[in-house]
Amino acid sequence: MPLGVVGTKLGMTRIFTSEGVSIPVTVIEVQPNCVTQLKFRDTDGYCAVQVTTGNRRASRVNSPSKGHFDKSGVSPGRGLWEFQVDDEQVAMLELGDRIGISLFTEGQKVDVKGTTIGKGFAGGMKRHGFRGGRATHGNSKAHRKPGSIGQNQTPSRVFPNKKMAGHMGNVAAIQQNLEIVKIDTEKSLLLIKGSIPGSKSSDLIITSATKKTAPEIDILALKGGTAAEEVSEENNTTPSEQA
Repeated sequence: MPLGVVGTKLGMTRIFTSEGVSIPVTVIEVQPNCVTQLKFRDTDGYCAVQVTTGNRRASRVNSPSKGHFDKSGVSPGRGLWEFQVDDEQVAMLELGDRIGISLFTEGQKVDVKGTTIGKGFAGGMKRHGFRGGRATHGNSKAHRKPGSIGQNQTPSRVFPNKKMAGHMGNVAAIQQNLEIVKIDTEKSLLLIKGSIPGSKSSDLIITSATKKTAPEIDILALKGGTAAEEVSEENNTTPSEQA
């Protein structure tokens, strides 16, 4: 997985081009992603960048997590995410560095990964698109039933992974080759064309498209300061003063 950012889905809207064409877009807010850990091939077996974003209440931070965040000089975020990168990119980053929407450009193709909206328990017609039974001519209370699922005496069992009613949604999904229509740097917003898996306020992982040639990333241009300089919103103290 190339270097990316973690954002929050705000919802969908539409924007108009200069020709008056309406483009449906998903609005994603990307708060600064702070580097909390760097993994190297010599010590960890692979190269990766671990980031966090958002804020977490102090009462929700246990001692191991507090030590992990204090080591990098970053305020506790709402989660930890990891991106596998090459040796050159991980060598140019430092603990506490911030990564934001400057990683992307307008018109770039990206992949967005999220968790689909949970639908709860669903029948075969909704979950798998079954046709259902006929409406009349002897059909009684079997209009939306899936039909026969059994076998004969041999093998006398139902095979695994048989399409049946069950839990629908709430699974990881990725949408590939989506176009970034607009970038609002003042509000830290990404406007991406089309729909994206996930409900409102859910976390999304945005990376450059793996099936498209991605532009070269200038790591030095991404460094807009360190997260250690971030002031806590709760008590207006830096992470070092909180410790």
